[in-house]
Amino acid sequence: MTDSTAPSPVDYFEAAVRVRYCECDPMNVVHHSVYPIWMEIARTDMLARDGEAYADLEKQGVYFVVARLNLRYRKPAHYDDNLTVRTWITACSRAKMDHAYEIRRGDELIVTAQTTMVCVDKQGNVQVIPDNVGKLAR
Repeated sequence: MTDSTAPSPVDYFEAAVRVRYCECDPMNVVHHSVYPIWMEIARTDMLARDGEAYADLEKQGVYFVVARLNLRYRKPAHYDDNLTVRTWITACSRAKMDHAYEIRRGDELIVTAQTTMVCVDKQGNVQVIPDNVGKLAR
């Protein structure tokens, strides 16, 4: 995604991340497996900002599972970098929600990503996204 297609400020959420030593390999480069964790932080914090804590949804039997994860690593992040993880919803249907992400170090874009989250019940059966969550994406 280029800057010209980024969403307007009211449509996205930003989470600040400072790279911890334990997230890096011996060369002080962030391990590739860490980026999805930061994306989940931004995604669930965005949901909470919009009035729906994920823990409360789980109490109601509503879960979201990752059905698709796509990352493009452009530049490495390093120990002690201050990063911003930006996320926004790109599509929402009856049972799934797509998010896009940009991870930046200052103005420098280092990762772009997309996920598809599917709404399921406690047994893992696909279910309709509750109206209180779906309205946030529509």
